[in-house]
Amino acid sequence: MLIAGFPAGAWGTNCYVVAPAAGEECVIIDPGHQAAQGVEETLRKHRLKPVAVVLTHGHIDHVASVVPVCGAHDVPAWIHPEDRYMMSDPEKALGRSIGMPLMGELTVGEPDDVRELADGAALKLAGMDFSVAHAPGHTKGSVTFRMPELADIPPVFFSGDLLFAGSIGRTDLPGGSHAEMLESLGRVCLPLDDSTVVLSGHGPQTTIGRERATNPYLREVAAGLGDGTAAPRRGM
Repeated sequence: MLIAGFPAGAWGTNCYVVAPAAGEECVIIDPGHQAAQGVEETLRKHRLKPVAVVLTHGHIDHVASVVPVCGAHDVPAWIHPEDRYMMSDPEKALGRSIGMPLMGELTVGEPDDVRELADGAALKLAGMDFSVAHAPGHTKGSVTFRMPELADIPPVFFSGDLLFAGSIGRTDLPGGSHAEMLESLGRVCLPLDDSTVVLSGHGPQTTIGRERATNPYLREVAAGLGDGTAAPRRGM
């Protein structure tokens, strides 16, 4: 398994390129602000051919490079239907203007081929299996992607802005919900095996076991408390 990740753009959003091995087909996860160059460099370095872009949610820091990346490689983008509007109207998703200078750098809109994700969907892309879980709270259409354990490789969980190392995503933007965030943490994250590697939308990688033991939000949800006041939250 090859997973190459890098932080991109003004928000340091993690973009991931996932493939069975170098020289094969791949999937691109969350090509956000100024991610296109990093994507192309990663593809060249590992001799990869994209077959799809998949999106954990619709905020501009996760989708800003979807149009150029999909256009360059003629591949579809997958997103949950409740976040699809954000690709064409990023300011509405934030409840405020993100600034004209920044907007001038973006190609706002949808790629030619958009496909919609559903809770419980099983995607088979580039010969790899991705389990989709709808996880609202950060946005109405937030999803996560889980890959199964393979040989000596532990399961991998692309959490988007649901779960971070030591924190969780913010819930104060349009479509955010504190109650839904707590429900998603309990339903989607807590059942995962402790060995599961968490690759989030921002910050370093972690594991479910580490977060179960140390993340104040996940600990509160597990204890049935979940008042969500434990620590500052992150993400756009």
